Amino acid sequence: MQQRSLGTQGLTVSAIGYGSMGTVVGYGATDDSESVAAIRQAHDLGVTFFDTAEMYGWGDGEKLLGRAVAPFRDEAVIATKFGFTPGFGTDSRPEHIREVVETSLRNLGVDSIDVLYQHRLDPSVPIEDVVGAMAEFVDAGKVKYLGLSEATPSAIRRAHAVHPISVLQTEYSIFAPVAEPLFPLLAELGIGFVAYSPLARGFLTGTAKRARDYDRGDFRTLMDWWNADNYDANTRVVDQLTELAAGKGVTVSQLALAWILAQRDFIVPIPGSRNPDRVAQNVAAADIELTADDLARIAAIAPGGGHGDRGTPSPWL
Repeated sequence: MQQRSLGTQGLTVSAIGYGSMGTVVGYGATDDSESVAAIRQAHDLGVTFFDTAEMYGWGDGEKLLGRAVAPFRDEAVIATKFGFTPGFGTDSRPEHIREVVETSLRNLGVDSIDVLYQHRLDPSVPIEDVVGAMAEFVDAGKVKYLGLSEATPSAIRRAHAVHPISVLQTEYSIFAPVAEPLFPLLAELGIGFVAYSPLARGFLTGTAKRARDYDRGDFRTLMDWWNADNYDANTRVVDQLTELAAGKGVTVSQLALAWILAQRDFIVPIPGSRNPDRVAQNVAAADIELTADDLARIAAIAPGGGHGDRGTPSPWL
């Protein structure tokens, strides 16, 4: 697979990565064996970048990913995150960061974490203190690269002044283009961008159902894109995108991933699937080239993204 550089500190990963949140939380019932098979399928097809977080099952997600990549650990770039509390508050106190990172190392079964993110900004802790604590692990050889997630321009600049930030992770898709105002800043500072939920939490797969048809506990039952006022409008958008994709001989998922890759050469999407066949389909999107006409057509179909709010505040807006 093609490789992309994230930041200017030497981080290089596959053009498409793997987001593992759904292996343990958020999208209905899970099966560890199927998830491990999907992760290993991704590796077999050239994926080197695997993303998890402390809050994904509060350790369960890290443990599962660690088991899955153990046979090829030296070929994998593993990213994890800290900063949430079980009650979905924030805690980035330096002493807490130190505790969480040591736990993540044990959960993953690794000697070092390739990319360490602050999962969300903590309004009670200056970003300089946060990055200072993160940098301690770089100095100790336990972390290689630093990242932020859903951060403001001011926080990005201040963090980068303390220690180079290699990557910002934020939701980004045809349905959620709200991160685009950050791209000039990232280009200026030489910071890469990782797009989570690049398939709009499954809406851009052609398999979306009404909120009431998902399992209890599935995040999508609570999201604006699926509510009664927006579902039909978003389905019409996907139908038009599917028609465009079919004309190119690809799936709507592949079209959506190729669209992301076409936006900037420092962007890497991290779709997640527990199905090995869908993983293969996602990976194949790296070889799809969209024309200027294709991009213009997508912009006309979804000029403002999806109908409804993405469900996560955008602190830079």
